[in-house]
Amino acid sequence: MRAAILMAGALAFGGAAMVDLPAQAYEIGPVEGGGTIEGTVVYRGNVPTQTIIPTKDVEVCGEPREEPLIRVGEGQAVESAVVYLAEVAKGKDWPESGKKPELDNIKCRFEPQVQVIAPGGIDIVNSDPVLHNTHGYYGKRTAFNLALPNKGQRIPTDLPRVGTVRVDCDAHGWMEGWIYVVDNPYYAVTGADGKFSITDVPPGDYKLVAVQPFTGPVETQVTVAGGQPTTLEVELKKQ
Repeated sequence: MRAAILMAGALAFGGAAMVDLPAQAYEIGPVEGGGTIEGTVVYRGNVPTQTIIPTKDVEVCGEPREEPLIRVGEGQAVESAVVYLAEVAKGKDWPESGKKPELDNIKCRFEPQVQVIAPGGIDIVNSDPVLHNTHGYYGKRTAFNLALPNKGQRIPTDLPRVGTVRVDCDAHGWMEGWIYVVDNPYYAVTGADGKFSITDVPPGDYKLVAVQPFTGPVETQVTVAGGQPTTLEVELKKQ
């Protein structure tokens, strides 16, 4: 059952929304009269849970528990949904580089569980005093497979291709994370309030994609007017 859930999640999160491709050429240029796409991602269906039963390293990984497959808060707002514009050829610069992206193993969970990065480097970190074997996949193909036996260990790796990378731990089978590698900087990840904002969008027509591992992608056509906000409510539905 767990394997089926993981595979369904992988197909849903990738699916039509993305494929494993070399990063497309994105041209950075001035944006005149850019607009903003903002809104909320919601889910109004039943919220299923999965049973987590740690069979090893219980002092670090915790006791058996139920965890939701989609985190839904007040007003049916969805946390950790990815929202992005597809097929953008030209626009604003990438955010200023600060801390290098990283995926940490903390108390037998991936932190962050969902993140969006540009093609390039990411550090895989182990903050736990137990062995983690962090394994990332583009579809069925391994992107990285790293053993981290020591607390504080950090291993750099590279994700050069656009696509969804599903991550699990070969030592703790319930652990699951998602790294979404994008080819343009027009993206956001929702917080606990389900809200997102994508700024400095050149005026025009776009395909906006919202995606969460349990539900899969939802596509919305959006028209952006210069200097004006476009406000949306995007409803995710189980496919």
